Amino acid sequence: MSMRHRPALAQHRGRSCHLVMDAIKGKGEQGMQNPGGQVDRPVGPHFLESMLPKVVKRRVHALKRLQVQCANIEAKFYEEVHELERKYAALYQPLFDKRRDFVTGTVEPTEEECEWHSEREEEEELAEEVKEKAAIEDAKKEEAVPREDPKGIPEFWLTIFRSVDMLSDMLQEHDEPILKHLKDIQVKFSEPGQPMSFTLEFHFESNGYFNNAVLTKVYKMKSEPDASEPFSFEGPEIIDCEGCLIDWHKGKDVTVKTIKKKQKHKGRGTVRTVTKQVPNDSFFNFFNPVKGEQHTEMNDEDSEFTLAQDFEIGHFFRERIVPRAVLYFTGEALEDDESFDEEELEEGDEEVCQHKHHR
Repeated sequence: MSMRHRPALAQHRGRSCHLVMDAIKGKGEQGMQNPGGQVDRPVGPHFLESMLPKVVKRRVHALKRLQVQCANIEAKFYEEVHELERKYAALYQPLFDKRRDFVTGTVEPTEEECEWHSEREEEEELAEEVKEKAAIEDAKKEEAVPREDPKGIPEFWLTIFRSVDMLSDMLQEHDEPILKHLKDIQVKFSEPGQPMSFTLEFHFESNGYFNNAVLTKVYKMKSEPDASEPFSFEGPEIIDCEGCLIDWHKGKDVTVKTIKKKQKHKGRGTVRTVTKQVPNDSFFNFFNPVKGEQHTEMNDEDSEFTLAQDFEIGHFFRERIVPRAVLYFTGEALEDDESFDEEELEEGDEEVCQHKHHR
């Protein structure tokens, strides 16, 4: 069994195809009625083809061969898209490096780099004045020791994790102190001539939890029609992923927990207490994904859900979080995502209505 996830571009191009297929299915479920009004049998694509005259069917087969050639050309198109992504990733990287330096406080941005005009500027200035007045009042009430300005942007990535539902669902309280040490997240694309893939790199400063400076997650992709089902090709698919080994400091591994169990001796009746380690919920399980050989040890539905969720998260990091990190930190991207979800829901409702109309 292999779980797959298609990147956004392929999903968009495939959307109209799905709508057409839904309409066909809707009609097919009605079946064919004979003149007497009785339903004969569902009309499926293979049934329709079988009813064609032999000479017409022969020409349809020729069209299918053309369609396979189109799919092969489309695969080449997506290979070039991947190469373009790799090319432009190199252009973005200096900006992302500067973002990392500002976030960590390694570099202080210049006055010119900090200039920013927003529609909410007046509201922000007013809020700042209120804050300043409150700070003055607080200073009068107590002899506070002057505090140092925070370095960089504290808890930048942790704030993003807390704000995005998809990530906060994975986040546990014991993960948060570790993610405070997260400096940067980067996306690296496979080199030309290598199998198509992308790698998420999580860069950490030195910390008391593990020795790794970088934790990685590789998503392997396929961008070619399947020989047995060439017409199902709709662009690159994530087909597998590979995490990394975390070199935890002793007693700091948050992906396991120690439990105590009492065991009773069958013969003597004596009781002893044993300790053992069991898996523990943690974001850092993200780096130990379910592998193909583990499918047989899990319920098929459970493993499908886990893999699909994993692929979705990896894709979200690549397409949304890394390119637009500051907007997820401020919450502006969350507003955009909510608007997008509402539009998608409305379109989905409309499709359901249209489908009912067909029926």
